Amino acid sequence: MKRLRWALTLCLTLGLPGAAVAATEPVLRVGMVAGSPPCSYREAGVWRGLAVDLWNRVATLEQLPYVVSEWPSVRQMLEASREGRLDVAVGCINVSPDRLRRYRFSLPFQEDGLAVMVVKSRLDLGRSFLAALLTPTLLQLLGGYLLAIALLTWLTLRLEARTHPDPGSRHNSLRHNSKVFQVLATGPGSNTIVATTRGNGIVILAYLVRIVSASLLVGYLTVNVAGEIQGKSTGAIRSAADLRGLRVGVRPGTVSEALLKELNATSSGAKVTIVPVASIGAGGEQLAARRIDALVGDNLQLSHLLLQETAKGFLPSLALEGIRPESQAFAFSPALPEATTDRIDQAISALKRSGVVSELRQQATTPMSPQSR
Repeated sequence: MKRLRWALTLCLTLGLPGAAVAATEPVLRVGMVAGSPPCSYREAGVWRGLAVDLWNRVATLEQLPYVVSEWPSVRQMLEASREGRLDVAVGCINVSPDRLRRYRFSLPFQEDGLAVMVVKSRLDLGRSFLAALLTPTLLQLLGGYLLAIALLTWLTLRLEARTHPDPGSRHNSLRHNSKVFQVLATGPGSNTIVATTRGNGIVILAYLVRIVSASLLVGYLTVNVAGEIQGKSTGAIRSAADLRGLRVGVRPGTVSEALLKELNATSSGAKVTIVPVASIGAGGEQLAARRIDALVGDNLQLSHLLLQETAKGFLPSLALEGIRPESQAFAFSPALPEATTDRIDQAISALKRSGVVSELRQQATTPMSPQSR
């Protein structure tokens, strides 16, 4: 018996989902859905992901033997658990009100919302940047600065009339005045245009005007222009309702699809064109190829997709984040003994408290170094 326990623990510690080991514990039937990085996906035939790693740790901690089966969608996997064909459905499964009425869930291990991803070409972003620069506020700031320097130029020429001889002609006068204007506006050479104490006061005042104006311009460019560029680069999607009239990719059987169907049911005008995608990665490829206008999925999944290599010439961004935040958990079969579900819930609670879940989430949202790819 000790050898059997040791073999089971070794298999689970090595992360071998699906290892069936004869034991006194009943072998749990566990379902997983591929194509949902960073929660659950297959890499070189091995199951990986945040939810998969968490389940492996739970099973190891409680010495629960299990076998894994793959399911085409979350909806089918949940139905299999409700009908008793699965004991545990593993994934970052959103516990929506509708699902809470139909299925049996474990203790939630994290909370996440939905997000909307869009993509723009670098040329589009450049146009957005130029358009954002030509705003009335920015032009007013620049105009105010130039007007202040022009006034200081006039005062300098009046106060320093003795050190500024008459240029002799209108052309020379314009040249001389523009030179004084340029010196006050830029700073270098200010010692050559004044010789009196009052003139030096004008130079110091011009310096203060430059400092204050530069601070205002930097602040405006950092906050306002950056915000306008982000708004334009996301296609003016400010709420989920703005998805109406667009081609939106979504995985079938998810709460993301339920959101789009709800938008269509409550709209009397333009509808969302729902485009099924096989996986989040496939949705990103369709987005880069402009076959869809937006991609909707879990915030964590789309944030993970942003970390991956993007198609050349395209820049993805999250237009919306944190839509309808909900708890995420595993799903149980109604026939699974309460003693087993209690052990799983206690293990999840212990792993949350020890920081394991936070560590797994941090790993899922941290870019991998080229050496680890």
